[in-house]
Amino acid sequence: MLYGQVSIDSEIMNGTPVFAGTRVPIQNLFDYIEGGEDLNEFLDDFPSVSKETAVAILEMAKQTLTTEKVLNENFT
Repeated sequence: MLYGQVSIDSEIMNGTPVFAGTRVPIQNLFDYIEGGEDLNEFLDDFPSVSKETAVAILEMAKQTLTTEKVLNENFT
């Protein structure tokens, strides 16, 4: 569950979604993975983000992208 783990506030990073309680954009996690880095590298570089929270974000993305509706709308 992501409740309380993501913050979107116009006063913090101009409303960019960040890990709650930090100024670390959620996008950074995906940029690391896309760039070939692993989760531990991300966590080492952003110690204010917990492993539990990062995994929850990745799980949410996985669930979003693997729902039947998304698959049917984009790949059938």
